[in-house]
Amino acid sequence: MGPLPAITVGLRGMVMLELTVRTAERNLHSGLFGGSVLNALHVLHGAIAEVLPGPDGRLREELREGIGPPSPAELESWGRLLPGDEVIAEAGGRPVHPGAGAEYYERNGADASLDVNEIGGGEARTIVPGEAHATISLRLAPGQDPGRMHEVLLGLLRSALPAGVELEVSDTALAAPTLFRPEEPALQLAAAALRRACGAEPVFMRSGGSIPIVAEMAARGYPVIVSGFALGEDRIHAPDESYSLHSLRWGEAAARELFTALAALPPRA
Repeated sequence: MGPLPAITVGLRGMVMLELTVRTAERNLHSGLFGGSVLNALHVLHGAIAEVLPGPDGRLREELREGIGPPSPAELESWGRLLPGDEVIAEAGGRPVHPGAGAEYYERNGADASLDVNEIGGGEARTIVPGEAHATISLRLAPGQDPGRMHEVLLGLLRSALPAGVELEVSDTALAAPTLFRPEEPALQLAAAALRRACGAEPVFMRSGGSIPIVAEMAARGYPVIVSGFALGEDRIHAPDESYSLHSLRWGEAAARELFTALAALPPRA
C-alpha cells in the first residue's frame, strides 16, 4: 500500500519573542540578599506562567482570539489520517492531556499553542540572578492576526512584572496564518494528480507549522499547493533527520502528474 497523500490547506502563523528580564545591576549573594531582592529567574518564570496553557493544554481565551472552528468536510478528512495518539507516540512524545491525542489534528491545525523554547540565567553557585532570558513562540491558528496577538501576548507578560523590573523584547518572527478553500481549482487539480501518482484518495489537512511566504502569497490571491511525503520515522528537526528513498520516488511521480495537471489551468487575469 502506498502513502496516504495529503494537501495542506492551512498553516499556523507565528509570534516568536526573545525576552530578557533584569532585576539588578549584577548577580547578588543569596546569603546576604536572598529573600530581600527580586530574583530574575523567578520573575521571568512568573511572567511566562501568565501565558502558559492550562492543564488541558489549551491557552487562555485572550490568546485564542479570532479562532474559528474547522469545517465538517475538514473534520471528515482528518478522520482518515493516522490517529493522533499514534502520531504522538511515533514521535516519542507524551500527550499533554488524556484527550489530546484524539484532538491532535484540531489542536495542531486549528488552534493556537504556546511553547517555551529556551530559558536560562544565573550560575551553578549561591547567587540571586540579576538577569534571565527566554525564547517563547506562539503558534497562531487561521483567523488570528499576528499584530494583534503580539500586542496581547506582550500585554499579558508585562502585567505580571513587579515594579522596577526591566523587560527587553526582541521580535524574532511574526507571520500570519493561512487557510485555503479545498475547492480552489488548483488544489483540486493537485488532489487529482496525487490520486493518480499514489493510487489513494488525498486528504485535505492543516499543518501546525508556519511558512511565512505562503501567507504572503495567499494575501496576494495566489493559491499555494503545499504537500510532501515526509514520514513519522524521518524524525523531522531531530539531529538524525532522514528521508526515505520511497518518499523520493513518490514525490517524483507526484510532481510529474502535478505539473501536467497545472498546465490545464487557465491563465490568471
